[in-house]
Amino acid sequence: MAFERTSHQAFFGASALVFAASVAVTITWCASMSAMGGIPMPGGWTMSMAWTRMCGQTWPGVAASFLGMWVVMMVAMMLPSLMPMLWRYRRAIGRTGETRLGRLTVLVGMGYFVVWTAFGLAAFPLGVTLAAIEMQWAALARAAPIAIGVVVLIAGALQFTAWKTHHLACCREAPGHGRTLHADLGTAWRHGMRLGLHCSYCSAGPTAILLVSGIMDLRTMAVMTAAITIERLAPAGERVARGIGAVAVGAGIFLIALAVGSG
Repeated sequence: MAFERTSHQAFFGASALVFAASVAVTITWCASMSAMGGIPMPGGWTMSMAWTRMCGQTWPGVAASFLGMWVVMMVAMMLPSLMPMLWRYRRAIGRTGETRLGRLTVLVGMGYFVVWTAFGLAAFPLGVTLAAIEMQWAALARAAPIAIGVVVLIAGALQFTAWKTHHLACCREAPGHGRTLHADLGTAWRHGMRLGLHCSYCSAGPTAILLVSGIMDLRTMAVMTAAITIERLAPAGERVARGIGAVAVGAGIFLIALAVGSG
């Protein structure tokens, strides 16, 4: 009992420290990016410096900086909803008599965030390419506010789909549901990656909103983090997800109307 209590305290203590550190680094990074400002674009919006190369920078350096920022930001945003999942995993394998709870739990977390790292690797060249096109074509840059509203609208509509419901259910299900969950390193890694895939698909809408509305905007991050956490942990997760979708659809329509009116 004493070992179990110490193990539980270590888990929650380490999780709290990782979360606090990731939040602190994210806030610092956002403040630094905000101090640099952005690039004013036709259409009355500002392009984030995350998608551009400043004087003296190389593209590999910019990519490495973005990826580091992305991983830390994902830890800060996803850890509140991931912690209960990791806790359920620890309890599931703990019942088998396994004592390597810490090592196995860390592997699950690493597998989970490797998936999010892969999504960051895919998002960076896409963002850079779109930024370059918008800087060269003023007409496309002027249409960006409308495009942002359309993305928000689609992200909201995605919350109502069976695809979203399926992946949300997979994120919320008990570890090992429908299959044997062995207490070994390989199974822990695969479980983390499987969980990361389901949760990244489930969070596709909020992530898209974050990317188009300002990747280093702390307010957007806080709202998306709250939305993701609530729909994963609330008793009626599906209804919560639809409610979030309704709000996003309304916000998308408002942004489109605002952009058309100002244009």
